[in-house]
Amino acid sequence: MIAICTSLLFVQCTNEDENGNVIEQETCTDGIQNGDEEGIDCGGTACEPCITAIDFSGTYMQEDIMGRPGVNTVFSGSDDVKNMFNTSIVSDRASFQPIFEATLELYHDVYADALGIPREDLDYETNILNLDAPTFTTVLAQFDALQVSPGATTTYFDGTNVLTGRNLGDDVIDISLTLMFGGTSGTRFDGNNGTPQLTSDGVDVGDRDLTLAFPYMENALSQ
Repeated sequence: MIAICTSLLFVQCTNEDENGNVIEQETCTDGIQNGDEEGIDCGGTACEPCITAIDFSGTYMQEDIMGRPGVNTVFSGSDDVKNMFNTSIVSDRASFQPIFEATLELYHDVYADALGIPREDLDYETNILNLDAPTFTTVLAQFDALQVSPGATTTYFDGTNVLTGRNLGDDVIDISLTLMFGGTSGTRFDGNNGTPQLTSDGVDVGDRDLTLAFPYMENALSQ
């Protein structure tokens, strides 16, 4: 009887190939690390991968705090500068002002070259906020954040209030382009009088109803 029971137990736990060699039966639910499992019932060729606990010990460093893409992408001038800006701390961002200003002036130089006129004849012109190039690019670099004023109208720019927040319907791209190329009146390069259309991207809110919930679209009509 002992021999029979032992034989039955052996058959349950093992298997044999055609040559009579014993093959271990691997199981992923027996609560034991066996076969080529990397942990208890996980890993290896048969089981699900083991879940490794995340180690939060050690010292961390800031990797990326980003900025407004409409500022960094447009004024950084290169991917390297863009990445450096993203990983910089806010208090150091004023150091990017000269790069931002040079890039802003370069955009005007490109237009001057296209017209075949001296670059100095087409320098950046103080914008509708009365900001010259050094001041404007300092604001862009040093204060790259959406500022909110609880006591003022919420708007990106409505002709009077400036950066007191942002409404969903505010056309921030057109406003940004106007500050870059609009000059004192906001219409310097607006497509009129033979000038290029540089103060608008020509894209508006479209058919989105911003009074609806995100994504601001009507429900699909049933067929």
